[in-house]
Amino acid sequence: MMCGSTGLAVGCQAQFSCPKELFRTGASEEPQNDYRSPFRDWHERASVRKEPRRVLSPSDDRYLLFDADLVPTSSHILVQELPDPQRNEVLTQHLYRYLKFTTQLEQLVVNKTMLDIAYGRIGVDLPRGMVFDAHKIYCDEAYHALFSMDMYRQVIDATGVAPRIGSDPHFFRRLRRLLEDVDPSMRLLVELLFVFCSETLISGTLDSGRDQQVDPAVHEMVKDHAKDEGKHHAYFASFLFHLCPQIHTKYQESAAALIPDLIMTFLEPDRESLVSELCGYDLSQDEAEQVVAETFTRDVVRDIRAGDRASHTQILP
Repeated sequence: MMCGSTGLAVGCQAQFSCPKELFRTGASEEPQNDYRSPFRDWHERASVRKEPRRVLSPSDDRYLLFDADLVPTSSHILVQELPDPQRNEVLTQHLYRYLKFTTQLEQLVVNKTMLDIAYGRIGVDLPRGMVFDAHKIYCDEAYHALFSMDMYRQVIDATGVAPRIGSDPHFFRRLRRLLEDVDPSMRLLVELLFVFCSETLISGTLDSGRDQQVDPAVHEMVKDHAKDEGKHHAYFASFLFHLCPQIHTKYQESAAALIPDLIMTFLEPDRESLVSELCGYDLSQDEAEQVVAETFTRDVVRDIRAGDRASHTQILP
């Protein structure tokens, strides 16, 4: 016998993440159509529809590959004392990290959720327009992953500098551990809330390329991404308005308590990877650990946590 919600047989292992358990029964079959789509001009303005491929300036030594002001470790005295080629590589490695982060976030996490929304697999009643817009976000995010991987390959070819950033972004490993630690019945909700956090935080992190010394292709690529993500932010703010009232009361408190951890899963630096990278610039293990410890102090991390918790408090009833 099938449950009728996600096509899963009653009694199978998937019962522990069935959306019917997470969300209140008896929700309206016709949710209020108070959704105003932020994608009304998508066909004319989405980056995938109108922007050209961004191509690095070939062998142009005038340009850096990332804004040094946005690479915290680059301002540390021990990094400042490195030779110019190594200081430039710090920026190049940060760009690799940003591009790999973007590719895996969009393809492996966000787009998984967008497909679930688009095909009605999350157990939440949403306006028809919001369900349809999930297809547009899916398309945007796939393009963000594509142009990020395209730039990643271009940087390797242009610089000859090999990436030294690890196979998985830190957020991905932390999210997997968090999903393993929560009750299996909560995992779908945790995934939804993580995507909400990432999509409403990411637009504020897309500032790279403001420095006139940054290669124009990187600058324009980040602008393309930020323009799309501003609309995604608006979508997910509206999505949460529909999601929260439908979360079963027995899960609301647990879900709210997870928000700070989900925010930090997205934002917290990968100290281990940074130390490993810095050791490649002829810094000792102790010096590399010193750079990371003095750059990402408890106060800095606490400010990140406090600032973003403040912007995401009151998100659950």
